[in-house]
Amino acid sequence: MEFKSIAINKPDGVNVIIGQSHFIKSVEDLYETLVQAVPGIKFGVAFCEASGPCLIRYAGTDEALERLAIENANAVAAGHVFIIALGNAFPVNVLNQIKAVAEVCTIFCASANPVRVIVAEEAGARGVMGVIDGSAPQGIEGDKERAERHAMLRRFGYKQ
Repeated sequence: MEFKSIAINKPDGVNVIIGQSHFIKSVEDLYETLVQAVPGIKFGVAFCEASGPCLIRYAGTDEALERLAIENANAVAAGHVFIIALGNAFPVNVLNQIKAVAEVCTIFCASANPVRVIVAEEAGARGVMGVIDGSAPQGIEGDKERAERHAMLRRFGYKQ
């Protein structure tokens, strides 16, 4: 068995959600879930089919984000893994709805940070072992950082 670290390619301002589901209809169900969750949402979703023709299935509302999702799914290349590239929404806007999709088994990460997916490869198949999301902590927040966090949440409209 060989372990690999796969960097997720994404421009600044794009969030990714990486998860695993168990059925080919995941692409359509994730598409429907996302467009119902946020009117006018821009996204691409790609799904690594794990049996039959083993194709990367995809959908979305933005061609560039679709290509980005496909590129990253192709790099990870692990069975039943899906990658969603979000343009004008945050994962917090859609994460609970995605978790409620019947065939979604797990969410590995939802992030705007640099992300690396750790995969194990054996006998021509791959599986996700976990992710590295962002950087390690550099300290503990003080009063100034706490005030900045509170201000940011209010600026984004998540707190009053």
